[in-house]
Amino acid sequence: AILQINRAAEDAAASAKPIFLEALRNMTLTDAIGLLKNTDTSATHFFRTKTDQKLFEAFLPIIKASLDKTDATKYYADMVNSYNKIPTTFKKLNPDLPGFVTQKATLAMFDLVSKEEINIRHNISARPTDLLKKVFGSK
Repeated sequence: AILQINRAAEDAAASAKPIFLEALRNMTLTDAIGLLKNTDTSATHFFRTKTDQKLFEAFLPIIKASLDKTDATKYYADMVNSYNKIPTTFKKLNPDLPGFVTQKATLAMFDLVSKEEINIRHNISARPTDLLKKVFGSK
């Protein structure tokens, strides 16, 4: 099940590129200045606010189709619904496995983007292109 969940997330990640490119095309001058002057993860924050819902919508059908191949969604929903019926269960779980996996996949993707952004900002060797050197400096 874990392998299938990981594969589903990997399949969905390929659809992120056009969504990120659209966010870049729609970036304002104020956005660009904020990316340079704010925190170590301001670019990640920008992309998260501009793309999160679109990524979720793009990833969900891909992840659902992948999970449905193994009946993982049915078994997960049955298990969670049984758990939620236990009288001592105070924190109910969401039986929507595709939604849960999609949410976790987007969070994991932004976590990776954040780590790479911090690396680029603090590590000169992580700026191999002329554009990155120009934006973040070469020293």
